[in-house]
Amino acid sequence: MNHPSRLALALLACSMLVPVHASAAPATTAATAAPVKPLEGLKYRLVGPFRGGRATGVTGVPGDPNTFYFGSASGGLWKTTDGGMTWKPLWDKFPEASPAVGAIAVAPSNPKVVYVGTGEVNIRGNVVTGNGLYKSTDAGKTWSFAGLRDTQAIGRIIVDPKDPNRVFVAALGHPFGPNSERGLFRSTDGGKS
Repeated sequence: MNHPSRLALALLACSMLVPVHASAAPATTAATAAPVKPLEGLKYRLVGPFRGGRATGVTGVPGDPNTFYFGSASGGLWKTTDGGMTWKPLWDKFPEASPAVGAIAVAPSNPKVVYVGTGEVNIRGNVVTGNGLYKSTDAGKTWSFAGLRDTQAIGRIIVDPKDPNRVFVAALGHPFGPNSERGLFRSTDGGKS
């Protein structure tokens, strides 16, 4: 037997083994396949806020792991008291405030006192400007103006841990030009001056 004949015979033998091997394997069907569904029970769900925009401010309440405030670039201010399962809009009935939230702070010594600085601080070509600082003394049920109307963008608020009326505000000012309400401001009377 010459060399090409041996090769042909070897190929023929190999080709006969492949179908035998394939038919010997048990067929896998949907009924016999091992379940590969460890995440089947998980479902996507909206926990809110709905269409709030970019997150620009968030803070929790000291001593209450389920209460949070959330502010967005153009969707207003929201609150949850059940760890994020549901969210309630706080500014829908308060049109005086800008829908853009830049910063939120809860007074550590009195969690009913909440400060919100308006104006988007992520400066870009189409920002929503703010109209100052707002304060609530009843955990967000009602709001009052607390100053810095021409700031347009408040990036940070810090409340004194022992005095809810002593507050520091970092104001970015006008996004695209100078103004006098830019810098670090302090109030010792809860924003009255």
